[in-house]
Amino acid sequence: MNSGQELDIDLMEPLAQNRRIFTWVCTAIAFTLSVIALVPLFSLTWEILSQGLNRLSWATLTGLPAPVDLSTDTGFVRNQTGGFAHAILGTLYLVGMASVVSLPLGIMTGIFLSEFARNRAYGYIIRFVITVLSSVPSVIMGVFAYGLIILQGWTKFSAIAGSFALMCTMLPIVSLTTEEALKIVPQSYRLAAAGLGAPKFYRVLRTVVPVAVPGITTGSLLAISRASGETAPLIFTSLSTQFWPTGIFEPMPSLSVFIFNGSGSPFSSEREMAWSASFTLLFIVLTVNLLSRLLTRSRLKSR
Repeated sequence: MNSGQELDIDLMEPLAQNRRIFTWVCTAIAFTLSVIALVPLFSLTWEILSQGLNRLSWATLTGLPAPVDLSTDTGFVRNQTGGFAHAILGTLYLVGMASVVSLPLGIMTGIFLSEFARNRAYGYIIRFVITVLSSVPSVIMGVFAYGLIILQGWTKFSAIAGSFALMCTMLPIVSLTTEEALKIVPQSYRLAAAGLGAPKFYRVLRTVVPVAVPGITTGSLLAISRASGETAPLIFTSLSTQFWPTGIFEPMPSLSVFIFNGSGSPFSSEREMAWSASFTLLFIVLTVNLLSRLLTRSRLKSR
């Protein structure tokens, strides 16, 4: 019997009893820790669903907040509950303006770090700065945008200032996730394109980047999801309003600030509206993620 046959026999033999026990124990520990980690997530999701659906209606999604009347128990004019359509529209404005700048710039930065600045001194410096920025609290981003744009007189509290703060929050996330998505592309793709005589810029753009599209999309959605739920930067920059957005140089409402203000209200109706706004924000983020994943998957199947 040769060594190959002996190896096959050894592989087919069952594990020793102590090794099987160790495997079962580790599997049970991993499963238990996974369940413990998921409990807060499902608990929060259930709380948002149970509390947010109570007051959610078409009028809530399409109307403005009702006029305040402190003489009533609800804090609103009687027989009026209002809505938060202005906050939904404002959130789309703010995140959309921030994404227009941060997504292309972040993706190009990630491509530069992965493909053109790899193992270069300046690449390490840029990567270190971006990594530090990704860990900076969002409230610091808001204070930075407030000091740079508002205090310097470039504009007042407005959508421009708010989108700039969100852009500063999104840019490091998009850059780092794009770089990591490109790093996992097999080196053989680059070598094959180089063997065919393709210039470096062309093989990066036409060979490497398309393979990394799912990872880049995931990073971009992560940044959009985080920006959609940010509150502190917007309190310092865009403030809020109870009316429809009137322009990018005016205060802009948002769902996150609406939820923040409503959660601390002494009136139960406003707190219920905050729960409904939380459910709406969760639904928007989840819908964007699902649609993007479906589009990415269909694009990969068609290639």
